This record gives sequence, structure tokens and C-alpha cells, in this order.
Amino acid sequence: MIEKEFGLNDIVEMKKQHPCGANRWKIIRMGMDIRIKCEGCSHSVMIPRREFSRKMKKVLVKHEE
Repeated sequence: MIEKEFGLNDIVEMKKQHPCGANRWKIIRMGMDIRIKCEGCSHSVMIPRREFSRKMKKVLVKHEE
């Protein structure tokens, strides 16, 4: 499996969009679980890292250190 590169505060696109209609998510916490926040309605979701890697489509904006 190819490991996708993502980091804290990156904006990512998921395979399925959020019910509010937006498909841009900001990574706000990383660990064994990853918390992402919807850019449209600010709802946050925590999902396991393995599931996140499977459901993420691509990184839209890389956060600059």
C-alpha cells in the first residue's frame, strides 16, 4: 500500500463529501487517530489513521512549517 504524505494543518480532499456540501477538510490532530475539521461547516470528526489513509483522495494545500 502506498503511504500518502500528509501533515498537521494540511487541507485534504476526501473520497466522499460532507453532508453540508464541502469536500475540504483541515487536519487538526494527528496520532493513532486523526481529527479533521470540515472547512464548510466547522464540524470535526475523529477517525483511525488507517481508515483516514484509505478515505483520503489527495492533499489540496500543504501547510508550511
